[in-house]
Amino acid sequence: MEVFDNQNKHQKSWDGKFFAGLLVGITTALLVVCVGYLGYQIQQKVEGSQQVNAGSSGQDGKLSDAVADKIDTLEYMIEHYYYKDDISREDLENGIYQGLMDAVGDPYTSYFNASDFSTFMEQTTGAYYGIGAYVAQDTERNYPKINSPIPGSPAEEVGLRPNDIIYEVDGVSTYGMDLDKVVSLIKGEEGTTVRMTIYRDGEYLDMAVQRRQVEIPTVEQEMLENGMAYIRIVEFDEVTPGQFEQALQTSRGSGMKGLILDLRGNPGGSVSAVVDIARMLLPEGLVVYTEDKYGKREEYSCDGSKEFELPLVVLIDGNSASASELLSGAIQDYHKGTLVGTTTFGKGIVQQMLTLRDGSAVKITISSYYTPKGRNIHGIGIEPDVACPFDGEAYYGSGYDNQLEKAKEVLLGIME
Repeated sequence: MEVFDNQNKHQKSWDGKFFAGLLVGITTALLVVCVGYLGYQIQQKVEGSQQVNAGSSGQDGKLSDAVADKIDTLEYMIEHYYYKDDISREDLENGIYQGLMDAVGDPYTSYFNASDFSTFMEQTTGAYYGIGAYVAQDTERNYPKINSPIPGSPAEEVGLRPNDIIYEVDGVSTYGMDLDKVVSLIKGEEGTTVRMTIYRDGEYLDMAVQRRQVEIPTVEQEMLENGMAYIRIVEFDEVTPGQFEQALQTSRGSGMKGLILDLRGNPGGSVSAVVDIARMLLPEGLVVYTEDKYGKREEYSCDGSKEFELPLVVLIDGNSASASELLSGAIQDYHKGTLVGTTTFGKGIVQQMLTLRDGSAVKITISSYYTPKGRNIHGIGIEPDVACPFDGEAYYGSGYDNQLEKAKEVLLGIME
């Protein structure tokens, strides 16, 4: 998955505010709800009874006269004093809406105009025209980065790597951009080229990547030596549980004696999808629960009828986020497997997409999620049981995956 937005070009330094958020890809369950609006008033039905008024600053749910007058005055100043004439009223209005969302101070809460929202929704189809790379946020530098390229994609073919910082797209700085908007810059018509400036190991690399249709595989499976099965989940989409179940069946049919589940670089995705997969692995009990600001709790449970009974090792890293942390956290809480790698990203909150009648939408953080033992890992992440930093030099030099080899070593020890 991929995303971007427009901003003035920054100097090639890493000065600035060190805070931003992940995809989402990306990335936690987005429950799409239609919302009607009239003028500045927006009403949303929640659970069939509660109503929420947005876009207001007065006690009655409307813009106060003082705020409305100030907006009119600022628009007048721009119209009469700003030195350029290429600022449209639509640009100003979108800026007001985005500014309102930015004022929340949450990098996962944002406004989408109709075009951006349409682009965002296209990502759920499982195929799109782009470069074939998952994108996350580098929270220290406030720039987007490559989370992982899709095998066989244009991104992989030109040599893009995990943790490559995306500094510019077609000359547009990506500093501080919302990831969902980054996608609209990278995606485009089939056969066209997107030019990206990448920051890697102290160097700036200019890469031209041709867009083409990308089929998004979500599960990969293969058998390793000594009866060890390997299954990688790239992200959690609607099709993922079925693909994972098939991968398990194939592994069992091939004599699986133990499983390595690879969640490295997995940015997250659908809550329902990850819960369905957890139900194929965990014993009876709680999988995850969420709580909103009113203390309302929603629980997702497992009946244990499909509990995985073989030795299990889970690979995680700093790009494992959201739904992948939900799964690895539950496995760790139940002691169903051994986590190997590095500490995960630390995204323990859930977003909801609310659409407006004009085709625009807002994405709002609505709740926090907790592992079965009540851990909220937001901003903290999940620590592995066996720490093993990734050796990028060995991997990109000779293809040696030291973390996978450590997972094999750990799994073999459990199997014996």
